[in-house]
Amino acid sequence: MRFPDDVPVLTDGTVTLRAHTTADIGPAYETCQDPEMQRWTTIPVPYLQEHAVAFLTEQVPARWADESSYAWAIEYDGRYAGTVDLRDRQGGVGEIGFAVSPWARGNGVMTRAVKLAVRYAFDSAGWHRVIWRAYVGNWGSRRVAWKAGFRSLVTMPEEGLQRGVRRDEWVASITRDDELEPQGHWWTIPVVEGNGVRLRPLEAKDAERVMAACNDERTQLWLAGMPSPYGLDDAHAFIEGRLGLAADGDGVSWAIADPETDDLLGNISAFDLRNRIDPTIAEIGYWAHPDARGRGVMSAAVGLAIKHAFTPLDDGGLGRRRLVLYAAAPNTASAHVAEVNGFTRTGLARAASPRRDGTYEDLISFDLLATEHPDYRKLLENVAD
Repeated sequence: MRFPDDVPVLTDGTVTLRAHTTADIGPAYETCQDPEMQRWTTIPVPYLQEHAVAFLTEQVPARWADESSYAWAIEYDGRYAGTVDLRDRQGGVGEIGFAVSPWARGNGVMTRAVKLAVRYAFDSAGWHRVIWRAYVGNWGSRRVAWKAGFRSLVTMPEEGLQRGVRRDEWVASITRDDELEPQGHWWTIPVVEGNGVRLRPLEAKDAERVMAACNDERTQLWLAGMPSPYGLDDAHAFIEGRLGLAADGDGVSWAIADPETDDLLGNISAFDLRNRIDPTIAEIGYWAHPDARGRGVMSAAVGLAIKHAFTPLDDGGLGRRRLVLYAAAPNTASAHVAEVNGFTRTGLARAASPRRDGTYEDLISFDLLATEHPDYRKLLENVAD
């Protein structure tokens, strides 16, 4: 293909993919100074003006000429907003790569650009599968891929190579016959506040207090699956894992925070949201930092989580019909939290809760139906009126 004459212009009316020009050199150079751009891509660091010149005036045209890859400038709001490219791996299968300028993020620009490029791969280039890759932890790229319909995500240990260092990669793909639309839920984690507590997303700053809470003797006693001792790396892995829980559609996990100081007081999760037998249920689980005990913090937090779980999907909630909760029989504090929030004790599983010493405790099961929640009854009353 002759560059730029043969480069197809693709547009959805909001975002346009076009051939790069020398006018893009400055904006591309500035984009590549972004720390996030350098963190998640293989661009040279430090990134110099000469790198942008070589990429746009030599590498991009050469790759169009030999059809080893197709790279477009992304134009949005009349400005250069990044680059998206298709890399041919032959046999009708290739990879997509992309980067968006910081100023354009949060506007759906990259998702639109990816859909345009993928559609070109299928309709014009004759591909039957497009593969997406990103280093593990690049949640922005993963969300774009999810919104564009990529699926069957797997984690490949040490699959990626960045400046001589091997890194774990996420890999997903989409085929010609797949819809370019999200598959399943990527749950949002809203800030919910009331009754003296705030539920918010976990953040990296919480790691020290997560570590302290999870090394606590009572937490270690009742949650035998936790590492012991529980280190700072374990805390960071836990926080990162809660993002994965939401991205996979499996659950929503909050930090329970003090409304005034924002210090972490515990954690609460609604999980098992993709239950294959009954997708209308969720399990509630929680643990508390020692600072929060004896203050009614956990009871208040569970009440907020219940309300969000029963809120319909269309109103931003989880749309659950039934919640379940489990507590080891000797863990009277946990059972009290359940009962204060209206859960009904439904059964006892004998010797079902393991402990670290190899023994087992009986496990009490609880449940709560949406129809039993006060807000549900109020809603019915409003409809009747």
